[in-house]
Amino acid sequence: MSNFIDIVFHIDIYLETLFSQIGNWIYVVLFFIVFSETGFVITPFLPGDSLLFTVGALSSRQLLCPWSSLIVLSVAATVGNTVNYHIGRFVGPKVFSKENSFFFNKKHFYTTAQFYEKHGTKTIIIARFLPIIRTFAPFVAGIGRMRYLKFQIYNIFSSILWSGSLIATGYFFGNLPYVKENFSMFILGIIIVSVIPSIWKAISIKRSEAK
Repeated sequence: MSNFIDIVFHIDIYLETLFSQIGNWIYVVLFFIVFSETGFVITPFLPGDSLLFTVGALSSRQLLCPWSSLIVLSVAATVGNTVNYHIGRFVGPKVFSKENSFFFNKKHFYTTAQFYEKHGTKTIIIARFLPIIRTFAPFVAGIGRMRYLKFQIYNIFSSILWSGSLIATGYFFGNLPYVKENFSMFILGIIIVSVIPSIWKAISIKRSEAK
């Protein structure tokens, strides 16, 4: 666990080292991380926002190509959501037949379901910027039998918007001297800022249920 935390907070160093070892194969690794984070409800802990920001920062240092990164990671996010949608459609009800599970957190499922009730199909777009909900949103869409064409339109658009905005932010700000010298603190800030809305939503749902 400590190794994972160290990787997350020093993700730029690890990616630089990995790039020096495998070259352009790093795009395959990045694809797999984003695909897994968005494609499986058992891996919402994988880095998403912070990874994209770091990819942008490394692109500004000319280690990665920003356009290649955008294409690869947008496709990864789209395919991940698509797989998650089909998992939810075909096995979702069985997966959550038990009250609690080591891998599947039922509370996250209900939080996302409530999010859908409030925001409707726009949840696919909004959830892209919310860890945990981002992972569960396509799963819930599959369980709810959201029309596939509509799902894919929102899915593709949100993938490009999410990947493009964070890569661009990292590209323009991630290589500034102050940011570069305090990169781990900025990664922590990104994680905190991105997680706060999800925590706040879970608390508000819990309060409403208690009334």
